[in-house]
This record gives sequence, C-alpha cells and structure tokens, in this order.
Amino acid sequence: MSRGLVLGIETSCDETAASVVSHGTDVLSSVVSSQVDLHARYGGVVPEVASRAHVELLTPVIAQALVEAGVEPSELDAIAATYGPGLIGSLLVGVSSAKALSLVWGVPYVAVNHLEAHLYAAFLEEPGLELPLVVLLVSGGHTQLVVMEGHGVYRVLGQTVDDAAGEAYDKVARYLGLGYPGGPILDRLAMDGTASIDFPRPMIHSGYDFSFSGLKTSVINHVRKHPDVAVEDVAASFQEAVVEVLVTKARRAAADVGAKGICIGGGVAANSRLREAVLDACVADGLQGFVPSRSLCTDNAAMVASVGWYRLQSDGASPLDSGANPNLRLPVVD
Repeated sequence: MSRGLVLGIETSCDETAASVVSHGTDVLSSVVSSQVDLHARYGGVVPEVASRAHVELLTPVIAQALVEAGVEPSELDAIAATYGPGLIGSLLVGVSSAKALSLVWGVPYVAVNHLEAHLYAAFLEEPGLELPLVVLLVSGGHTQLVVMEGHGVYRVLGQTVDDAAGEAYDKVARYLGLGYPGGPILDRLAMDGTASIDFPRPMIHSGYDFSFSGLKTSVINHVRKHPDVAVEDVAASFQEAVVEVLVTKARRAAADVGAKGICIGGGVAANSRLREAVLDACVADGLQGFVPSRSLCTDNAAMVASVGWYRLQSDGASPLDSGANPNLRLPVVD
C-alpha cells in the first residue's frame, strides 16, 4: 500500500528547502537552509546571489530531508517543486532539480504554486479545519485575502495595490537603519514600545484591497519631523496600523462570505501582534482561528509537498516540459 510520500522542493526566493510529507498532512522531515546572512549586507535579497546559493545548497538539503524522513527515493510517490511566483533564477534551480530527479527516480513531477502552498500551511497542523475559510496571506511580496471554499477552490477577494505588508516592514526598517529582514526586528522592538503615534489605516473601510505605501511614507515623514522619537514607539505604532487593517478586512470578509474561520499564512504570519489579533478576533466573532507555527509561515517545503499530494490526486503529474513562472497568480474560480 502506498505511503503517499511526496518530496517537496522550495526555492522561490532566499530559502533552500526540502521536505517529505505523507498523504499531504504528515510531515516526516522539513529542512530549511536560510540565506539571510548572505543577503543582510545588501539590505535585501539579491537574485543572482540567491540562485547561486540554491545551486550549492539544494542537493545536500534534499539528501538531509530524505535521511531525516527515513525514506529511500524508490519509496516516493511524487516530487513537487515550486514553479512560481518568485525569482526566476531561484525557481529554475528547484524546478530543474525536481524534473531531473523525477526522470532518474521514475516518479511523477508536480508543479506547485507558491501562494497555494501557503494556504495549506494550516492544514499540515490542523487537517480538520472546516471550510469555507478566509485566509489572510501576508508576506514580503504578497498581501491577499482569499476565500478557500474547497481543496483547490479559491476566490481572491482583495490584494495589495502597491507595497505588500512585508515589503512595508522591510522599507520602514531600512529607513530606521535596523537591518534586514525588517519584520522580525520591528516586531521585537514593538514589544518594548507603545502605539502612541496615530499613523493612518489606509483603505481600512474601502473594499478588500490593501495599500501600505502611504503608511510607510507617513512613518518616514513622522521620524523626519521628530528625530528624537523612540524607535520602539514608531515600531509599535506602525505595526498596530498594519495589523488593524489586515484583521479588520479579514473579519469583514469572514462575515460577508459566511466563513467558518480565519487562517493566516506567509512570512508576516509569524508576526506576534498579528497572530494575537487574529485569534482574539476569532474568539470575539465565534469563528475558528488558526495560526500555523512560525516554521510553517516562512518559506518551507512541507507546504509544497502537501499541495503536491493534493494536486497529484486531482490533476495528475505535471508535464516535464513545463517551466517556471515568476509572475504566477493563485488559481481561482470565476
């Protein structure tokens, strides 16, 4: 009887990851090699540096994932890899490796959408979540409000019209001279500050789209006018504005579509204030609330393997002549 084993590969940006997952829910191994130190000196991800690092790191990361799972290549049912969205050079490293291993090991290859993978992070830890769900997908490159009506059935209610939430965090942190990545640094500083600065809540009562560019500019202008302001208070006030916008729209979406609950995913889902606010809102509204563990919020291959299993059941293997798509969107229903 098949163990439903899928090897997942994730190389969409600056994390080199591999994971073995059984039947889409049981994580047998999850290995992530971070490139944060490589890119910190540049204040952000350098695409060429990222793709070269993936070339160097991916083979040992895959080997470690198989060893930790206690799985031989001959036992695999499929190999899944992120084919978009992301940095094209980085994506091609993972896709090319996955297709090569598919040929050598004689197992199907499944191309996985990185955004769809983030939606499945919660199901790795809570497979019994009731649908429909509103999922708040927040990362450095994406901020989306998605209704998950069934496995593989999604509707995008709204998305960012300019800076994504994580991008705004990084830009504010860069202006304040705090280093990269900015999100975790601002989160830590905010714990020691007070949200005493009344920054704007952009588009909070206007539809489901998001805009954080103006908020970022407001922070910069405030610091220029008040150079002695405590950076902890700036961090706390900025973070409170971002979180209030995200949670307010997610709650309204859940009510409008009759969702059973709210989940979050993506790198910014590791933010302590956002996690707290989402759970508090769900308790107040009588909804299921689920936040994945922080290791499943950031880019990882377990979520890729999970989606790979579901897609293999519904769509079968992906053609080996398929490529990578850096501008890929979430597959949605009309």
